[in-house]
Formats: sequence, C-alpha cells, structure tokens
Amino acid sequence: MSRLALPRWSLIAALSLLTLAAAVGSLLFGAVDLSVARLFGAAIGEGDRVASIILLDLRLPRTLLALAVGAMLGLAGAALQGYLRNPLAEPSVLGTSNAAALGGVAALYFGIAELHPVMLPLLATGGALLSLALLFILSGKAESPLTLILAGIAVGTLAVAGTSLALNLSPNPFAAMEIMTWLLGSLENRSFDHVWIALPCIAAGAMMLLWNGRALDALTLGEDAAQALGTDLRRTRLRLLVGTAIGVGGAVAVSGAIGFVGLIVPHLIRPLTDRSPSAILLPSAIGGAALLTLADLGVRIVPTTTELKLGVVTAFLGVPVFLLHLMRERRLW
Repeated sequence: MSRLALPRWSLIAALSLLTLAAAVGSLLFGAVDLSVARLFGAAIGEGDRVASIILLDLRLPRTLLALAVGAMLGLAGAALQGYLRNPLAEPSVLGTSNAAALGGVAALYFGIAELHPVMLPLLATGGALLSLALLFILSGKAESPLTLILAGIAVGTLAVAGTSLALNLSPNPFAAMEIMTWLLGSLENRSFDHVWIALPCIAAGAMMLLWNGRALDALTLGEDAAQALGTDLRRTRLRLLVGTAIGVGGAVAVSGAIGFVGLIVPHLIRPLTDRSPSAILLPSAIGGAALLTLADLGVRIVPTTTELKLGVVTAFLGVPVFLLHLMRERRLW
C-alpha cells in the first residue's frame, strides 16, 4: 500500500468536494462573470434575463457535459489499465476514441451533420460500436490482453487513416477546417440536446465498467488464477468492451476527441489508494470529472482572441503531469 493512501471514502469525499468546487466555478466564471447572488437568482427563476440565459442556455449544459465526459474518460482509462495490466492503456488503445472520431468526421464530411443536430453524435457513437465489432472479429476468442491490444491498435490505426483520408479529400478548406475544429475537442456552444444525447450512453457505459471491479482485482493474479476464483473472463471482457464503446462513444460524440484524461487521472489517483483496480475505478471517474471541468474553465478564462480547444489544453496539461508522475514512480527524483 502506498504511503500516500487514504481511506476509500475519505478520498471519494475529497474528490467530490473538488469536483463540486470546479462545477460551481464553471458556472460562475467565463467571458461574463456572475456573482453568487445572480447565479442563485437565475437558478430559482428570479434572476435577470441575461443571467438566466448565461446560466441555463450556456454554462449549465456545458458544465454537465464536462463532468459527464470527464468521468467517463477517467473511468474508462482506469478500467482498461486494470484489465490489460498496462499503465499506458486508455480508450484510444482499443481504437474506441479514434473510431468515434471517425464517425463524427464522416457526418461532417458527407454533410449528414447538417440534416439534424443528433446526426453527428449518432454517427460518432455508431463508429465506436463498429470498432467494437471489428475488435471482436480481430481478437477472436483469445483472452490474452496482448491480443486485445494488438487488435485495438489495428482498429485505431484504420480509424486514424480514415480520418486522414477525409481531410485529404475534403472538397474545400472550410470543410477541412470544420473537421479539424471538431477533432481538437471542445464543449463550446453545447446545449441540453447534447446532454440528453450523451448522458444515457455515458451512464450505461459507466455502470458496465463499475460492475467489473472484483473481476479486475482477480485478474491481477493472472487469467488462470482469476478463472479459478470464479471469474468469467469472456463476460468480463464483453462488459468492459461494450461499456467502453458505448460510454466513450457517447462522450466523444458531443465533445470531439479529448485525449490524456483517461491516461493521467488513474495515475494521479493510484498512489492515494491501495492500488487495487477496483479501488481506483470510482475515484478515477470523480477525478476525471474534476479535471475536465477545470480544464474547460481554463479555456474560458484564459484571455485569447480565439477560445482554446479543450483537447489542446488537456494535452498540454497531461504530458507534464504524466511525465512528472512517471519519474517519481521510477524514483528518478
């Protein structure tokens, strides 16, 4: 057990308070700051019209999506690292994020996204589910994590190639710019329509991943030992893959491609627990929600002529944090 380990519920309570503070900050601050009094008045329907529009039409759906998407990415990263016993695992390892991004790109490239706002999220989620089917075809009945990783790399590479092809063949610079903007990831101009699209997928995916806690603990002893303890490896893999595809597909569908959250959050959480996979799942979900909400708040309050994209911020945030943590783990400091 790590010297920094905290009691499970103390850790969850601390992360929940951090997430709550991030959510309140996300509602209060932005291009136009709201006082607590104006925020409260708008929330109960007695505030001025401007404050009500800012809160209910702009900031509240954006904050809810930041919390949900961050939680899903953090949880998926923790579950995949536990299942694959690979500290570098995240949703992109299985090709899920890349395939969901390709589905969104296809909606933009062929103009399907202009038919109805739901079409882009629908195709992005469909891309994630299609990647799941390809993953099962390529990995077959093999239960080895290495086989699954190799199959995921193949699926992810194919999705990236498809995205690159769409950019290469884009009919005009404006279409290419629209695709690139979506790929950079953002929660700007999101509404409650996007919330209702993403939440069912994220909730279903999260429940399937949280269900695997005991199985992931058993797998730390190896496949043979896990089976001897009564773990059904095929059902565990099915729940994990379907949960990741549905949850991450729904998240990417409304936010675009956002990397590093699923990679660094479990690494930040792990030293604060007993390092068992089941102990990391829920804290990683809460930590992911806090991290992405704070990152989204950052892109709004940093003074720039053009709002920074969320995927860019998480990449700049994630790389140094991850490298610092890696060096500490290797006792280079």
